[in-house]
This record gives sequence, C-alpha cells and structure tokens, in this order.
Amino acid sequence: MEELLVYAILLYEELITEDEYNKRLDELFLNNPENDDFLYLEWETDIKKAIIYVRTHIDYKNLDIERFGRVLISKLEKIYVNCSDIEYFANRMYSLWEGLPGNVQNIEPFWTLCYADDPISWGDEKQTRSIYEHMLSYYKD
Repeated sequence: MEELLVYAILLYEELITEDEYNKRLDELFLNNPENDDFLYLEWETDIKKAIIYVRTHIDYKNLDIERFGRVLISKLEKIYVNCSDIEYFANRMYSLWEGLPGNVQNIEPFWTLCYADDPISWGDEKQTRSIYEHMLSYYKD
C-alpha cells in the first residue's frame, strides 16, 4: 500500500495524472488480486473517494518508510527533470510536504521538501536546485 499512497498523494497534489494512478493501481492489483484494498479501489470510480480510502486505510504505524521514500523520490525525480520552472516545482514540493503522513514529515529525505525552496526567496535558484538534487539522490546506491 505504500506505493499506492505515494501515487494518491501525488495525484492529490496534481503532480501525476489520474491515468498514471489507475495504471499503477491496475499493475498492483494484477500482481496481488487477493488484496481487498486493491480490489475495492479497482471498483471505486470517484477518484476523490479513492484517494481518501488510500489515505485512511494505511497503517501509518507500520508504514515501510524506506519503500515509501524510494517510490516517492523516484517519482519526484521524474517530475523534477521534466519541470522547467524551479519556482513552480518548489511551491508544489512544499505543498506536497504538508500532505505527507505526519510520521515522515520531519525525517530525511522528506524534511527537505519543507525548506528547499527558501533560497529562491533571495534569488538563489542554484542553491535550491542543489538542495533538491541532493534530496533526489538520497536513495541512490
């Protein structure tokens, strides 16, 4: 469910499309057709209800933070590479940070999303990019 949580958060923040979310849900369901959550979500046609379902049916106390982080950072890296406006990206990342589960907001690499946009306020785009690129390399081996 960690992976689907990432997709639900990114969809809610309008960083991925509904089609991208649905494609990944289909793949997860086909790999695990006995999963009741995936089955329910396959039948749910209201995307807002689906996002709420994912967010409320995650066991946050047992969240695999590394898996969650690897999926999130991987998706953010693709978004970053394809985004030509660093200010837009930075604004979206702060909003994303606000929507993360509370138990991960204040740990790295997620905490970076809260402050990486600060240098932009004094015109230092290079430093902001450096901070994001460091965050995006967090799980690199």
